Amino acid sequence: MRILVLTSTFPRWAGDREPPFVFELCRRLAARHEVLVIAPHCPEAAAAERLGERLSVRRFRYAPQGLESLAYEGGILEKLRRAPWRHALIPAFLAGELLAAWRAIRDHRPDVIHAHWMIPQGLVALLARAAAGSGRIPFVCTSHGADLFALRGMLASRLKARVARAAAALTVVSAAMKTRAVLLGAAADKVQVMPMGVDARERFVPDARVPREGREVLFVGRLVEKKGVVHLLRAFALVKQAVAAAHLTVIGAGPLERELRATASDLGIAGAVTFRGAVDNAALADHYRRAALLVMPSIVARDGDQEGLGLVVAEALACECPVVASDLPAVRDVIRDGATGLLAHEADPPDLADKMLAVLRDPVHARDLARRGRELVLERLDWSSVAHGYEALLCAVGGRPL
Repeated sequence: MRILVLTSTFPRWAGDREPPFVFELCRRLAARHEVLVIAPHCPEAAAAERLGERLSVRRFRYAPQGLESLAYEGGILEKLRRAPWRHALIPAFLAGELLAAWRAIRDHRPDVIHAHWMIPQGLVALLARAAAGSGRIPFVCTSHGADLFALRGMLASRLKARVARAAAALTVVSAAMKTRAVLLGAAADKVQVMPMGVDARERFVPDARVPREGREVLFVGRLVEKKGVVHLLRAFALVKQAVAAAHLTVIGAGPLERELRATASDLGIAGAVTFRGAVDNAALADHYRRAALLVMPSIVARDGDQEGLGLVVAEALACECPVVASDLPAVRDVIRDGATGLLAHEADPPDLADKMLAVLRDPVHARDLARRGRELVLERLDWSSVAHGYEALLCAVGGRPL
């Protein structure tokens, strides 16, 4: 089968620190199918390359190279929030992706299109197949969270509803997102909960040879509002009063880094907080294996943006790292309070600190929670089952046998 994939997040080069989940799914689909990926170009990235016998990527241009800054390194919505001038790039971005998708449909003649994010990729899939006179090519759209939760204006809502109606199937990465998608107007029988995956059998695995640092608290994620890192810092200041040797490691980059460093200084904990910046995806497992716990203090941002699932939680649990996370609807798909981890009230530093201290003070119980969490990840989120589910869906939609 020939699969055309439209996405705005994809590794730009070998060793890139961008989230790799679209690539990981495509890599597995390409074991048996021809996969062509359309993604945005950026400085220093190849315009086209082949990443395997059946996997290739084409990166569309949408501005002079020095101005191609709308995608990657935090995502499109965050880029627009931090630099409103980038709104001027949107028409060219849409036109560039639409032209690239039209050419791919004309030349590649896909059996099915897989669009990641309802806007812009779902909309582009809808328009490109019409422009190519190939309206019968079915497409599957996957919403990862921000597109569904944060884009709430009248026009965006109407466009998303149109995409949901036109798609042969709409997949969302958590049960909470299905509820929102149905409220948007998607037919309930068309929406399937199908998360992205975690390599829990080779990359994110526990290692008994690596001792855990009993006082290290770990955060992994982009430094943006919805990740709630400011609340983690305030909670950690309380933890530090009870556990003097505690240390917080923050892995990730983003526009709020300077503000967060200032907050740590104001709280008097700067010496106990290490901002590591982004690290290679391949190195994350070492951090999960070493830390006493991972904290995901996510919140609902002011514009409504929130976690679609939070794959770092699944990665940590796969390494049997105990997890404390905010009690948000999507997070409950992985963290079942008192069973696979601990949940804290959203944006509540004292409660978050209490849950963190519970893990630090009882590592044996915390490890039991993490082991049960790994079992859940292996059952529901390992790439072996996730990729098979997507392959089956794409084959069914494309009218091809599995």
